[in-house]
Amino acid sequence: MSNERVPPAEALPAATVILVREHQSTPQVYLLKRNVKSGFMAGNYVFPGGILDPADWNLTVWQDHVDLPVERLCNRLGGDLSPEQIMAYGVAAIRETLEEAGVFFASRMNQGEADLKRVANLRSRVKLPREWFLNLIISEGWTLTLSALYRWSRWITPLLMKRRFDTRFFLAFMPADQHCQPDSREMTHGRWISPAKGLAANIAGEMPLAPPTMVVLNELLKYSTLTDLKKAAQLRTWGSANMPRLIPLNKGAVLVEPWDAQYHQTQIEIDGDRLAKSILPAGAPFSRIWYHEGRSWPIKA
Repeated sequence: MSNERVPPAEALPAATVILVREHQSTPQVYLLKRNVKSGFMAGNYVFPGGILDPADWNLTVWQDHVDLPVERLCNRLGGDLSPEQIMAYGVAAIRETLEEAGVFFASRMNQGEADLKRVANLRSRVKLPREWFLNLIISEGWTLTLSALYRWSRWITPLLMKRRFDTRFFLAFMPADQHCQPDSREMTHGRWISPAKGLAANIAGEMPLAPPTMVVLNELLKYSTLTDLKKAAQLRTWGSANMPRLIPLNKGAVLVEPWDAQYHQTQIEIDGDRLAKSILPAGAPFSRIWYHEGRSWPIKA
């Protein structure tokens, strides 16, 4: 038997959008439930998003169909990304939000409400043609509103997982003239909810959250108004990538986050029998997540 370690799976580039609105003076986010038959985070609630498509990488074409010139785009969203990369991530973020949540960050001349509804209905097809989004934008003269996106965070799937993603989390404020609607294939249910109620629903088992989603909701707790959140978003950079360490257990696994005191230790000892008693209340600060049977719990270090 070979003692050679299997190299980790490639982390595919992906984009996610944290959709935010204000409801009764309180910020809310839009969460989508992944199909229970999905091969990744099945049944968990996540933000709309997905991997970058080959067509998303065509900088030469896309630069004529976005509302920011390349230089301003790089200043606003770039950081450690090249112009080609940030364009691809931004295009994918808007495309995936349309495909999964039915929200279209774009505009065109003489646009009417019926245009947005028609485009949102296109994603209801069983199988969309390859490069459908690029062809739609070019043929109908749409301009993607990349200026609606803000940087929030970067997440890289742990090394030991079979499917891995290098995901940029953008934040965007919900357009007043549009409505969210899950695609009913990849995403089977959608819900607007405040970060505090979302975290509580996760603990109660009503809305199982994917681990990065749970972390983001905890981060959003500090913003009591949309104005405060927008001010913070304008100052955000990508910062350091968050790549949790996955510690396999007999009962699921523990994800140790980069801000955990033991993250850089060679060995991290975890008593699996005590995890159920280590669960923290919703909204409490945490640096570890116990993932078991499709559910995530914040736990004490």
